[in-house]
Amino acid sequence: MVAYTSARMSAAGCEIEMLSGGEGPPLLFLHGAGGAASWMPFMDRLAEHYRLHVPSHPGYGRSETPDWLDAMGDLAYFYLDFLEGLGEDRLHVVGNSLGGWLALEIAVRSTARIETLTLVSAAGIHLAGVPKGDIFLWDETERVYNTFFDPSLAEARLAKALSDEETEIALRNHFMTAKLAWHPRFYNPELQKWLHRITVPTLILWGAADKIFPPAYGEAMQKLIPGSTLTVIPECGHLPQQEKTDEFVSRVIAHTNGAAS
Repeated sequence: MVAYTSARMSAAGCEIEMLSGGEGPPLLFLHGAGGAASWMPFMDRLAEHYRLHVPSHPGYGRSETPDWLDAMGDLAYFYLDFLEGLGEDRLHVVGNSLGGWLALEIAVRSTARIETLTLVSAAGIHLAGVPKGDIFLWDETERVYNTFFDPSLAEARLAKALSDEETEIALRNHFMTAKLAWHPRFYNPELQKWLHRITVPTLILWGAADKIFPPAYGEAMQKLIPGSTLTVIPECGHLPQQEKTDEFVSRVIAHTNGAAS
């Protein structure tokens, strides 16, 4: 396992927790609704190639919940301030699900510190006639099974006993996600018309069997973001970084290396 650290970082009057590890070009991973309170195997793999930073968003994990946090736009402006103080001139940004939505909200405002963008099963837009899975209406078992293509991964997730702290963090993450994405469900009606402002190299990764945001959403994003490319991963659900780690890491490496060449 790559050695990593946990540090407290502050921006906009809010202190957050950030996990960091590895050496190489800097890469910021923006987590989804489940949070990123612990170092995971896919982070270890990324940290073999990058100086990886994984913050817990304000309101998630062990980070503070500021009074000003009402919408995804607030998180985007927080991260613009946060990146100014991080000490990295430019970095690669990878965002999954809600974190992909957040990456879009940041990038339409400014890409001054973004070298490349990778969107993984990203929320943020709406397609008429293409329903999303509703994580707020599913019970825990249904939600976990609908997250993965491979049912054995769902079974392993459900069989894991959570500590009291992990249970508290999971509830906190769920409530914050509801605050940010309850209505409208996981999208910003104003975002879609501004995606043309994203001019950095953008890779869109999607699981072919994603039951939360079907691959049609990735196809729509590819058409809306100039020069972007879409890769759909077979036999994969909503979390390619966990379910297809090898392909996820290799695609991120190829994308970031291609931008540097």
